[in-house]
Amino acid sequence: MIVGIGIDVVDIERFAASLAATPALRQRLFTEGERDLPVASLAARFAAKEAVAKALGAPGDLRWQDAEVGSLPSGAPVLRVTGTVAARADELGVRTWHLSLSHDTVATAMVIAEGE
Repeated sequence: MIVGIGIDVVDIERFAASLAATPALRQRLFTEGERDLPVASLAARFAAKEAVAKALGAPGDLRWQDAEVGSLPSGAPVLRVTGTVAARADELGVRTWHLSLSHDTVATAMVIAEGE
């Protein structure tokens, strides 16, 4: 059963400008494992974090670093949730995450939160 769906888009050039203007954003938004990625990948991960929040009903107390996007050996993205994001997912009965990312001039993320 689908618990929630979230989608988000991020203009990569604008996102790069935000990171350049406010370097602390990189530390606040991304986990240690994400921070050194190219800006297009960071924009896609930011879109994924926004999409996760939307799939969970957009509660205001989620921490950015409690959702991390990694990659499987195949290159497919994988979502790892901890802390505030994991707690909200548990509340809603989320058992499985589906994630799709794309980036060109715009980064896009789609998240499906699935329960039993």
